[in-house]
Amino acid sequence: MSAREGQGAGALTARLVLEAPSPTPDGAGGETVSWLPVASLWAEMTPLSGGEALAFERSEPTIRWRIRFRFIAGVEPNMRLRLGERVMEIRAVYDPGGAARAFLECLAEERGQ
Repeated sequence: MSAREGQGAGALTARLVLEAPSPTPDGAGGETVSWLPVASLWAEMTPLSGGEALAFERSEPTIRWRIRFRFIAGVEPNMRLRLGERVMEIRAVYDPGGAARAFLECLAEERGQ
């Protein structure tokens, strides 16, 4: 058992909301995306790196996170996690325990903080 697998729920100190996109036709051939809450969860957030990204011809700060929480089926990279007003876009999802399905880890990116 690795040190990471041995960590229990005591490390899960951030209360996050998992959100899924809900596209709605905008009447002009496109769509508007609303975000619907899927689950409220306790998570461990570990910053991996920080930097800047170019968005709409201006530089904005970014933080990359590893976010660990108890296993929930159906978590996908098109979802996001919210901590109050802060939004972390999920880039990758993996189950570090394999078939044990105890925890999930996400790599996520937060912009503009």
